[in-house]
Amino acid sequence: MKALPHTPPTAYYPGPVTIRLYDTSARQIRDFSPLKPGCVSIYLCGATVQAAPHIGHIRSGLNFDIMRRWFEYRGYDVTFIRNVTDIDDKIIVKSADQGRPWWAIGYENERAFNDGYHALGCLPPTYEPRATGHITEMVEMMRGLIERGHAYEADGNVYFDVRSFPEYLGLSNQELDNLQQPSGAGETGKRDPRDFAMWKAAKPGEPSWETPWGRGRPGWHLECSAMAHKYLGTAFDIHGGGLDLVFPHHENEIAQAKAYGDDFARYWVHNAWVTMSGEKMSKSLGNSVLVSEMVKAWRPIVLRYYLGTPHYRSMIEYSEEALREAESAFARIEGFVQRVVEKAGTVEPATEVPLAFAEAMDDDLGVPQALAVIHTTVRQGNSALAADDKEAAVARLAEVRAMLGVLGLDPLDPHWAGESDRGADLHGVVDSLVRLVLDQREAARARKDWTTADAIRDQLSQSGLVIEDSPQGPRWSLGPR
Repeated sequence: MKALPHTPPTAYYPGPVTIRLYDTSARQIRDFSPLKPGCVSIYLCGATVQAAPHIGHIRSGLNFDIMRRWFEYRGYDVTFIRNVTDIDDKIIVKSADQGRPWWAIGYENERAFNDGYHALGCLPPTYEPRATGHITEMVEMMRGLIERGHAYEADGNVYFDVRSFPEYLGLSNQELDNLQQPSGAGETGKRDPRDFAMWKAAKPGEPSWETPWGRGRPGWHLECSAMAHKYLGTAFDIHGGGLDLVFPHHENEIAQAKAYGDDFARYWVHNAWVTMSGEKMSKSLGNSVLVSEMVKAWRPIVLRYYLGTPHYRSMIEYSEEALREAESAFARIEGFVQRVVEKAGTVEPATEVPLAFAEAMDDDLGVPQALAVIHTTVRQGNSALAADDKEAAVARLAEVRAMLGVLGLDPLDPHWAGESDRGADLHGVVDSLVRLVLDQREAARARKDWTTADAIRDQLSQSGLVIEDSPQGPRWSLGPR
C-alpha cells in the first residue's frame, strides 16, 4: 500500500489570508478565524461500520480531505479527527442476522472504509478514534450532565433532557413543539418523548459495558461529543459531516457538549449527498454503489475527480454517463501532463497556485471555479506545445501540478504511480501489442498507403485507444469509454 504525504509539497503561507466557509449554524458564508493563529482543528463524523462503504459515504471524507489540503497549503497546521462508530443498533442487528460477533463486522467494514479512503487518495486523519475505545470519557460526560440537571437515568438508560437546554434545535432551526425525536427499542422511562438516549440499558446477548447506572452501551450521539472533547478540547474550529447529520446527530452533539460546559464547534460545515434517481444514496434504499466495486470498473483517480470536483454543498446525481464525462475531462488534463513530460522531462509543481485558483478555493472551497482555472491553464499549455514553446508549456504544467496537488489529483504524485494504466500489470503486454499494430500503420504511411493507415487507426479507435502523431512518433492512450 502506497503511503500518502501528510502535507502537500507546495505548501506556503502568503501572508494574511481570508478563507470563507458556509456555516450551517449561521446560515451564511463566514470569514474563517481560527481559535489558535496558524492552526485549524477539524472533527468529521466518520464511518458507521455496519456495512462496506458506497461512494456516497466516501464523498464526505473526500470533501473534507480537500478542505484539509487547502488549509495546509495556506500554511495552517491542521489537526483532523475522523471517528469510527463501531457499535450501534444496526451493527447489533447485523451481528444477530449473520451469527457473527459485532466486533468482527465492525472491524471488517472499518478496513473497507479505510481501503476506500486510501484508494481515492484521502490523507489519513491525525487521529481516528473508535467509539468503543472511549466508554470512560462517555461515562464522565454523562455523570457531569446528570449533576448539572441536563440528563437523568431511567430503567438503566440515560437520557438528555432537551427542555433543560434552551439553545436546542438552533442548528436545524426546528420548533421543539413540532419535534419528533427518533427512538429505538427499549428506550423506556423517558420524561418527555423528545428526550434522546445517551446510553442504552443492556439487553440479553448484546454487548455492554459497566456504568454507575448498570450495564449498557452508548447511544449514537454521545460518542462524538466525548471524543471531540478528548482530542480537541473544550472548543475547536470546524465540525463536519453529511447534510443528513444536521438532525438529530449534530443537534444532539451540541446539546450534550454545551450543556457539559464546552464551547464546542465554532463552524458547522456539511457536504451534500450523492443521489440516485433523486434519492439519497443509502443501503436501506438498495441503491448504493460500493467503492470496492467501483474501483474495479473505474480508475480511482477518475472517481476522485467525479466526486471531488462538484461543490461540496451541491448534490451529485450518480450516473455512468456523468462518470464518463468526468473521465473524458480528466483525460484532457492528464494528456497535457504526459505530453509535457515527454517533451521536457520531470517538471516540479510551482510554489504558488495561480491567483484565480486561490481566490476560488478561499471562497467556500469553490472547487468548480478552481477547476475552470486548471482547464484554462491546460488549454494555454496545449497552445504552447502546438507553437513549440517549451518554456511556456513547462511553466503551465508547473502551475497545473500545483493546483492538482491541492485537489489530490496530480497524476504524477507517487500515490497514483502506475494507476493510470487501468491495470499496470498488463500495460507492458498491451503496449507491445499496440506497438506492433502501430508499426504496421507506420509502414503503410511510409509507402503512402493512406487507406490502410487510416483503417488501422480507425480500428484502434474502435477498441478504445486514442492515437496521437507526435514528432517523436505515434503514441497511444486509453480514450473515454
